[in-house]
Amino acid sequence: MDQKELETYFYSFDRSFFIDNDMKKYADLDEPLPIGFGQTISQPSLVLEMTKLLAPEKDSKVLEIGTGSGFQTALLAKMSARVFTVERIGELTEKAKKRLDALNFSNIYYKIGDGSRGWKEYAPYDRIMVTAAARVLPDELLNQLADGGRMVIPVGPPDLQELKLITRTDDGSVNIKTVELVRFVELKGRYGWTE
Repeated sequence: MDQKELETYFYSFDRSFFIDNDMKKYADLDEPLPIGFGQTISQPSLVLEMTKLLAPEKDSKVLEIGTGSGFQTALLAKMSARVFTVERIGELTEKAKKRLDALNFSNIYYKIGDGSRGWKEYAPYDRIMVTAAARVLPDELLNQLADGGRMVIPVGPPDLQELKLITRTDDGSVNIKTVELVRFVELKGRYGWTE
């Protein structure tokens, strides 16, 4: 799927479908909205930008850290071969799975647990999308990124983080590029601010 196709598909999405609280009426705004449990659904423009940075391909095996509402998951599943998504809050996973099943996705695999540690059993991954902010870059996630792979992750302190694009070359060396400043909820667990 090229950038233009991605944008067409993205803008055909009804974001309100992924929100089930009184924030539903604000679904058309380009801003993050609370989805419960101290979590948010990111603003659409940032979801699109992060997906473009990740650049999944139709044969990609993708690891997503932070299922949340399932909005980003749906986009990744449409563009990739398989998506392995990890969420620490069971109730959010259940709600997201119902939504994504209703959209007839059959290439998504779910895990409830500490996303900062990734999902070792199915590693390595061609793409890793992290939708919560880490204090430092998690070694476990970096170790699960395949040669030739890409990871997008916010890293930094609570108030403001750097959105990083991490690429691993075919010879295994790692390049890290800061794209912009962002603000995300905490990646709970070993790499969170509160550890």
